[in-house]
Amino acid sequence: MATEWKGKSRGTVLGYKIFVFCMKNLGLGSAYFVLNFVATYFVFFALDGSKAIYYYFHKRLGYSKFKSLISIFKSYYVFGQTIIDKVAISSGLREKFTYEFDGMHLIEETLRAKKGGVLISAHVGNFEIAEHFFGDLEEDASISLLTTDVEHSAIKDYLESVTKKSNINFILIQEDLSHIFEINAALARNEIVCMTGDRYIENSKFLEHELLGKKAKFPAGPFLLASRLNVPVLFVYVMKETNTHYHLYTRKSHTKHRDALGLLEEYTQSVTWMLKKYPLQWFNYFDFWCANKDLKN
Repeated sequence: MATEWKGKSRGTVLGYKIFVFCMKNLGLGSAYFVLNFVATYFVFFALDGSKAIYYYFHKRLGYSKFKSLISIFKSYYVFGQTIIDKVAISSGLREKFTYEFDGMHLIEETLRAKKGGVLISAHVGNFEIAEHFFGDLEEDASISLLTTDVEHSAIKDYLESVTKKSNINFILIQEDLSHIFEINAALARNEIVCMTGDRYIENSKFLEHELLGKKAKFPAGPFLLASRLNVPVLFVYVMKETNTHYHLYTRKSHTKHRDALGLLEEYTQSVTWMLKKYPLQWFNYFDFWCANKDLKN
């Protein structure tokens, strides 16, 4: 099993081209059909990811061995759907989907306060399409996304060629911490700064907290930063409910200023709630809980 997240996701340009061809020429359903074969391939040939997600279902959610094995395929399939949907929505097919808002007023209240705000999400659901939800806000929202920018450049270049240009501003995490100045500047412009809090990279600073009954490592940066910025902090998730329907959830943190551990606790509680409601939409295909020993039992 992969012991930690390596900093980028799997995938090839050819795979994306096949899905885009199917979507544009044969419809969304055809892309989903092809996805059956792709998901099956990953079950058997992406063994590290399959073992990791099996552990999640069997040990953390308490599924039976049989249900856990079946859920491996379902997980890859739903994950593939979210990727296809992201490309479809970004390439002009937004009207093919319906959207539900739960807590959007919290984002609007944050923008009206003119202090900016921080959104913390996870690799749960399809947060990457959140930009398209924000277009329906009463207040204008400019979004900055904190990122390591380590995804495969060839895939990024291809996707940019077939989708509409994103309005998101990317803030790259730098070793000299200069990204903190960019974050402060974005907040001063009343922008929303988005970050994820569930992928710790080995040898970086981390905080520990329990998630689904077992301690795990979380990157310290998002929680230390968000707890010290003295701006509203929101937890946001965009969850797939049917083939063409998405549900955005927003919840506000009530943690005291500079309480990074308290913020992490609230965050893990919100992620747990999401996973109980949408168990197939946990998309961390690595040994999140450092649980190799547990898999032998």
